[in-house]
Amino acid sequence: MRYQNHHPSGSSSSFHGGEFNKPPKVAVASMINSEIGAVLAVMRRNVRWGVRYIADDDQLEHSLIHSLKELRKQIFSWQSNWQNVDPKLYIQPFLDVILSDETGAPITGVALSSVYKILSLDVFTLDTVNVGEAMHVIVDAVKSCRFEVTDPASEEVVLMKILQVLLACIKCKAASGLSNQDICTIVNTCLRVVHQSSSKSELLQRIARHTMHELVRCIFTQLPYINPMANESELPVGDKVGTVDWDQNSGENKVENGSTDSVSDPLGMDKDSPSSEMVIPETVLKTDEKRTEVSDDVNVAANGEDAMLAPFGIPCMVEILHFLCTLMNVGENSEVNSRSNPIAFDEDVPLFALGLINSAIELGGSSFREHPKLLSLIQDELFCNLMQFGVSMSPLILSTVCSIVLNLYLTLRTELKVQLEAFFSCVLLRIAQSKHGSSYQQQEVAMEALVDLCRQHTFMAEMFANFDCDIACSNVFEDVSNLLSKSAFPVNGPLSAMHILALDGLISMVQGMAERVGEELPGSNVSTHEEGYEAFWTVRCENYGDPNLWVPFVRKSKHIKKRLMVGADHFNSDPKKGLQQLQAMHLLPEELDPKSVACFFRYTCGIDKNLIGDFLGNHDQFCVQVLHEFAKTFDFQNMNLDNALRLFVGTFKLPGESQKIQRVLEAFSERYYEQSPQILIDKDAALLLSYSIILLNTDHHNTQVKKKMTEEDFIRNNRCINGGADLPREYLSELYHSICDSEIQMIPDQGTGFQMMTSSRWISVIYKAKETSPYIICDSASYLDRDMFHIVSGPTIAATSVVFEQAEQEDVLQRCVDGLLAIAKLSAFYHLNSVLDDLVVSLCKFTPFFASLSVDEAVLAFGEDARARLATEAVFLIANKYGDYITSGWKNILECVLSLHKLQLLPAHIASDAADDPEEERPSANPLSVVSQVQPSETPRKSSSFIGRFSQLLSFDMEETKPLPTEEELAAYKLARGIVKDCHIDSIFSDSKFLQAESLQQLVNSLIKAAAKDEASAVFCLELLIAVTLNNRDRILLIWQTVYEHISGIVQSTTTPCPLVEKAVFGVLKICQRLLPYKENLTDELLKLLQLVLKLDARVADAYCEPITQEVARLVKANASHIRSHVGWRTIISLISITARHPEASDAGFEALRFIMSEGAHLLLANYILCSDAARQFAESRVGEIDRSISAIDLMSNSVFCLARWSQEAKTSVGEDEAMKKLSQDIGEMWLRLVNNLKRVCLDQRDQVRNHAISMLQRSIAGADGIMLPQPLWFQCFDSAIFPLLDELLAVSIENSRKTFKKTVEETLVLATKLMSKAFLQALQDISQQPSFCRLWLGVLDRMETYMSTKFRGKRSEKVHELIPELLKNTLLVMKTTGVLLPGDDIGSDSFWQLTWLHVKKISPSLQSEVFPQEELDQFQRRNAKPEETPPVPED
Repeated sequence: MRYQNHHPSGSSSSFHGGEFNKPPKVAVASMINSEIGAVLAVMRRNVRWGVRYIADDDQLEHSLIHSLKELRKQIFSWQSNWQNVDPKLYIQPFLDVILSDETGAPITGVALSSVYKILSLDVFTLDTVNVGEAMHVIVDAVKSCRFEVTDPASEEVVLMKILQVLLACIKCKAASGLSNQDICTIVNTCLRVVHQSSSKSELLQRIARHTMHELVRCIFTQLPYINPMANESELPVGDKVGTVDWDQNSGENKVENGSTDSVSDPLGMDKDSPSSEMVIPETVLKTDEKRTEVSDDVNVAANGEDAMLAPFGIPCMVEILHFLCTLMNVGENSEVNSRSNPIAFDEDVPLFALGLINSAIELGGSSFREHPKLLSLIQDELFCNLMQFGVSMSPLILSTVCSIVLNLYLTLRTELKVQLEAFFSCVLLRIAQSKHGSSYQQQEVAMEALVDLCRQHTFMAEMFANFDCDIACSNVFEDVSNLLSKSAFPVNGPLSAMHILALDGLISMVQGMAERVGEELPGSNVSTHEEGYEAFWTVRCENYGDPNLWVPFVRKSKHIKKRLMVGADHFNSDPKKGLQQLQAMHLLPEELDPKSVACFFRYTCGIDKNLIGDFLGNHDQFCVQVLHEFAKTFDFQNMNLDNALRLFVGTFKLPGESQKIQRVLEAFSERYYEQSPQILIDKDAALLLSYSIILLNTDHHNTQVKKKMTEEDFIRNNRCINGGADLPREYLSELYHSICDSEIQMIPDQGTGFQMMTSSRWISVIYKAKETSPYIICDSASYLDRDMFHIVSGPTIAATSVVFEQAEQEDVLQRCVDGLLAIAKLSAFYHLNSVLDDLVVSLCKFTPFFASLSVDEAVLAFGEDARARLATEAVFLIANKYGDYITSGWKNILECVLSLHKLQLLPAHIASDAADDPEEERPSANPLSVVSQVQPSETPRKSSSFIGRFSQLLSFDMEETKPLPTEEELAAYKLARGIVKDCHIDSIFSDSKFLQAESLQQLVNSLIKAAAKDEASAVFCLELLIAVTLNNRDRILLIWQTVYEHISGIVQSTTTPCPLVEKAVFGVLKICQRLLPYKENLTDELLKLLQLVLKLDARVADAYCEPITQEVARLVKANASHIRSHVGWRTIISLISITARHPEASDAGFEALRFIMSEGAHLLLANYILCSDAARQFAESRVGEIDRSISAIDLMSNSVFCLARWSQEAKTSVGEDEAMKKLSQDIGEMWLRLVNNLKRVCLDQRDQVRNHAISMLQRSIAGADGIMLPQPLWFQCFDSAIFPLLDELLAVSIENSRKTFKKTVEETLVLATKLMSKAFLQALQDISQQPSFCRLWLGVLDRMETYMSTKFRGKRSEKVHELIPELLKNTLLVMKTTGVLLPGDDIGSDSFWQLTWLHVKKISPSLQSEVFPQEELDQFQRRNAKPEETPPVPED
C-alpha cells in the first residue's frame, strides 16, 4: 500500500519546520563531504582513534575511518544524478559509527547530526532508488544506537539527536518509504527515550515527550489520505509495539552490553565500570507482565509479516493506538477508582498516553470510521480505559479524558452511541452529582465537560433523540438537564463558580434552541390516544437520515417510553395487576403471550429486577415459557461463557432458591449452547459449567469465605463434564482468571442514580452497541426542541432566577438575562403561555420596588442597581416582543409599571393612544384645572421628590422656597429616565392592537385589578385602560364589556368630585369621540357608555358639567353623521338638554343643539322629537339671553321643513301602503310634538319670547301643508295645543290684568286669535267632512265669543274686539265659498247652519247678512224647491 505522490507530513523538510531548502546537486556532495570531515575531526580528538591515524603505513586503519574515507573518494563522482545513487552507499558509514560500541557519545552525536542533516535536506526522496531499504537501515541503526557514556550531558545530547533523527524520518519526503514495522520501531524507540529521560534533565524530558507527540501527529495526519479499501492486516493486536516498565524506580538498574538481539535491562550506568557503554534498550519488561515488544526479527505469522513490511498505513496505526490504550493500564493493578489515594498513584504515565491518544483522535477525526480495526479499538478498548480513568481522583486525568470524549463525540458519535451513553451516565453525571466521594475539583472538571458539550449546538437535541426517545436507553437529556439545574442552585451557601458554570450550561442549551426556532417540521405532533397493541420492541424507523421519518418516529418512541415507565411502576407495585394494567394500556396484547412479557422485561427500563428474577424463576408453566423467550432475546454468538453469563444475569437478580436458579441457568445454557457450540458438547455441559462459574464467583468474591477456591480446584471440579470428557485446561484457566479478576454482579443495579462502570457492565455496553438503533444526526433545525423545552423550561427559569438574585457581577447578571430572554423567545414561539408567565413573574421580583425608600432614594438606588436595571429592561423587552403569549404575567408587568410611575420615571405620553395629537389637548379638558375649579379650598399636595421640586421650580412657584436638587440627584434622575425610555414601555399599550385576543383580555383585566391599590394607581391604570381601548378599536368587542363595567362602577360609586371620576368621565367621552367614526355598527354600544355620565351624582355632574358639555359638543360636531339610532341620539340629546339650565354649560349645549338642528343638517326621524324637546327646554330656560330662547324657537319652527321634506321623500320611495301610512303617522306625530312644544313656549312669561313663539307656532302649523298629515292629527292639534293655548293665555291675561294690563298681553291675544283662525282655515279642507268637524268649529266660535266678551280691568280689548269679527267674517266667507257652510232646511236648533249662526250672532249680529245677503238666501231656497216635483232623494 503506497500513498499518493504528495506527503502531507513531509512538506516540512526538517524537525525545525523546513528552514533549509533542498541543495543543488553539487552542494549535496559538498555537504556530505563536510559531514564526513566533521565526524573524522571529532574522532581524531579521541586518543584511541588518533593513534591509529599516526601509525605506519603497514598498519591498517580502523574500518569506521576507512569507510568514511572511501565515501569521501566517491561522492563527487555521483554529482550527475543523485536520484540513481543508492542512499545506503552514503548513509551506511555514518550508521556504522552510530552502531559501533567503540565510539563515545560526542562521535555518535556528530554522526546522528549528519544523518539528520541528510534527512532534513531531502537528499533522497521517494523517487530515489532503494529508498525504502535506506529508510529501514536508518531506523534500525538509530534503534540499536550504542556508545560509551562519558558524562551525563553528552549522553542527553545523543538522546536528543536520536529523537531528532527519528522525527526527521517521519517528516522527510522519503517518509512514505517507511514500512509499518519501521513506524512501530520509531515509536517504540522514542518511547524508550521518553522513559529513560525520566531520570535525566527536565529539558530532555520535555523534548522527548514533545517528539513523541510530533510522531503521533505526523502518523495520524495520514489517516484521511489512506484508501479505506486497502488491505488491513489480520495481524493479532498487540504483537508489534512493546511497552516499557513505567515504574520510576526501575530507571536506576544497570545496563549490560549485549548484542542487538538481546533484551537488555533499563538504561543506566554500570557501577563497576567508570566508563560503561550506553545502549538504547529495545524494551524493558517485567517478568509478570504479558506484554510483547517490537522485535528486530519481526517474529510474526506470514500474513502479519507482509502487512508490517508494507509501506506504513493502518497496521502500524492499529498497533500504536492499541499500545497507547495498554499504556493507560499501568494503573490497573492499583485499582484506579474514586476511592484511590491520589498521592499513591502516579498520574504522569496515563496523562502522557491520554495526550497522545487525544492528538491521534484530533488528527484522524472522522476517518477512523472508515477503518474497522481502528474503530473497533476505539469502541471497545479505548472507551473502556476512558471509563476507567474517568473516575480517577486526578482532575487532570479526568479533564484529559473529557477532552478526548468531546473530540470523539464531534467526529465519531455515530459509531459510539452506547459508549457515549455509558460515559455520560457512569462518569460525567456520576462525578458531577457529588454523591460518590468526588472532590470539588473533579466535580468542576466534570461540570466543565458537560457544559462544553452543551455548547455544541446539536448536542442536547441528539441526546434527546438518541437516548431519551429510545426505549432501551437512559434519559440522558433529562439527567443532564436536571443535574445542571440542581447544580446551579446555591442551596446552603454563597454563589460559587460551580453554580455559574452549571447555569452557563443550562443557558447554552436554551440559547441553542432559541437560535433554531422557526425550522420545525410542520404537523409532527404525536397522537396521544391509544390506538391498540403494537410490539414496541419491533418498532423501527424506515430511514434514520430523513427528518420527515425519524422525527415522528422518535416522538412516538418517547410516547411509548413514557407509557412503559408508567407500566413499570404498576408492575413494581403489583406484578399481576401490573400486567393487567399494561394490557389496558395496549403495551401487552389482550391475550398474554410469553414473548411479549419476556420482551417487556428485557427492553423496559425501571422494572424492579428482583421481581423479574422471581417471575422468571417461577415454576408456573407460563413463567417458564416467558423465561425461555427471555433467553432467546440474547445473542451469545462468539461470546465466552463467562461474558455471556455476565450479560444474562445483569438484566435481573438471580433468585435465591436453588430450584429457581436451576430453571434460569437451564434456559441460559440451552440458549448459549444453541449459539456457541464450539467447545461445549451439549447444553448439559453448558449448564454444569455455568453452575460452577456461579459457585466460583460466590466463593472468590464473598468476604465471608476464608478459604478460596484455587485454579486447580476449579479445573478439578469441572472434570468430565463435557460429555464425559474434560474441557481444555486453557479454557478453564481463562474462565477462572476472568471470574477472579472481575466479579459477576449478582445484584444488578436497579437503575437508580448513576452506577459505576464494571467489567460486567462494559460487556453489556458492547453487546448493546451491536443491537442499538443507528445514531441520529440532528442538524440546525428545531425538530424536537418543543419537546425538550417542555422538560427544561421550568428548572431553568427557577435556577436562573436564584442565581440572578444572588449574583453581584454584572456579566453573570447579563448572562442570566440572556438565558431568560431565550426562554421567552421559545415560550412565545411554542405558544407556552404558562411558561412565559412564570418567567415574567420571576423577573418582576427584581424590578424596582423600593417600598421603604423615598422617591429620591429609590431613583438613586434604581440607577445604581444593575440587577433592577437588567430585570426592568428584560421585562419590558419581553412584554413588547412576546406580549401575545403573556396572560397572567400582565399583573406583574403592571406592578412594575406602577412602581416606575410612582418614581415619576415614565414618559408623559405613555397613556396616549395612536390617534393622539398634542394639538388636540384643550385646557377645558385638563383634569387638574377642573379639579382646581371644583375644589378651590383644597391645597394641592406638594411633591417631596427632587423631580417634583425641579418641575415646580420651572413653573415659577415661588410661594415657598424649595431646596434645589443636587447634581447627583439630577444625574441619577437622568440615568433612570434614560433606562426607562429605552424600555419603550409606551409601546406595550400603543401596540396592544397587535396582541392576541386572550392576551389583550388579560391585559385589560390586569389593568382593572391593579387599579384597586390606591387612587393614584387607579387614575393611572384608568388612563392606560382607555389608551388600550382606543388602540383596539378594530376589535373593541373583545374588551368592551369589561371596560364598560369598570368605568360604570367608578362613575356610579363616586359621590364627590375627584380625579378618578373625572378621568372616567372624560375617558368615556374620549372613547366615543375616537371610535364613533370607525365603528358605526357599535354606535349604540359606544353611546351607551355616555349614559354613564347621566348617572353621575348631582354634585359630581355639576362640578364637571361645562367641560363635559364641551366634549359632547365636540363629539357631536365630529360624529353626528355616524349616529343613526334613536337610543344613541337619546343619550346625546339628554346630555345636551341637561345643560339648558346650567349657567356655565348652557352655551356649549345650545351650540351643539344648533349644530344638529340648524337647517336640518343632522335632524333624523330618530332624533327629531328629542331635538324638539331639547330646543323647547333651551327656549324655556332663562339662564341665557332672550335671544338664545328666540333662536331655540326658530330652530323648532324651521324643523317643520325637514318634516315636509321627509314626507315628500316618503311619497316617492315607500311603495307599500302600510309602510306609507306608518311613516305618515310618525311624521304627523313629530309635527304634533313640535306644535305642542311650541305651545308650551307660547306660555312663557317673557313677552318677546311668548309672542315670537306664537308666531313660530303659526308658521309651523302653516308648514304642515307639505306634510301628509292624517286627518285625526288636526283635531289633536286643536284639542291639545291651539284651544288649550288660547284658554291658558286668556286665563293668564285675566289674572295679570288685575295688576296691570300691558300692551304686549293684548298683542299676545291678538296673535293667538289669528293663530287659531289661520290654523282652522288651513285645516278646513281636510277636516270639513269629518264627524268631529262641527265640534271643532263650535270650539273656535266659543273661543272667539269668549275673547270678545272678556274684559280686562273693566274694559274690553279694542284690538281683540276689532280683530275677531273680521277674522270670523273671513272664516265664514271661506266656509261659504268651499261649500262647508250653506243654508239648510234643518228643522230644530242642532243643525250645523243654525248652530253656526247662533254663535255668530253673539259675536257680531250683522255678520250673517254680510256673508249671506237675503237675495242669496232666496235664490238658494228656490234652487232647493224645484226637486219637490220629483220623488224625494234621501238625505246623506
